[in-house]
Amino acid sequence: MTDTNTEEKDFVAAPAPNEQVLDKPPRARVDDAVEDAGEESPRQTMERKRDYLEGFLQKAPDADSASGPGGKLQQDVVAALKEIYDPEIPVNIYDLGLIYGVEVSEDADVIVTMTLTTPHCPVAESMPGEVELRAASVPGVRDAEVNLVWDPPWGPEKMTDEARLELGML
Repeated sequence: MTDTNTEEKDFVAAPAPNEQVLDKPPRARVDDAVEDAGEESPRQTMERKRDYLEGFLQKAPDADSASGPGGKLQQDVVAALKEIYDPEIPVNIYDLGLIYGVEVSEDADVIVTMTLTTPHCPVAESMPGEVELRAASVPGVRDAEVNLVWDPPWGPEKMTDEARLELGML
């Protein structure tokens, strides 16, 4: 029989609940953290990342043409269309999803593709004319044309989140 007290143990057992632990490990403190000269602090790392992104974020935009997708003229026409409200619904026709497309040619001609909520809409005769007049009144637009389409049919899923929120559908 061997004496268990004299043998070396390969493990360290946790103290029993009734035993008193004399040497508690010291608690870590923020003041004890020493920055290594070779490592960057989080502040330095973040500043470096900001410098990296700074050139990208402050890059001057390419010379954008007045026409074409995303051009200033198209944005101005969309802004003008957002001022037209459906008389039955307190939401503008753009956010309502009635405008399917706004195309601006190199000659500053605008073609607006739109639909109505139903073919029997009370403003079916007047709304396309109002859209055409509003688009043609944007400074820089030479001519405006409205194409009224029924395919694909309009549905509530075409509305923007802002329109759904306004109508209490969110």
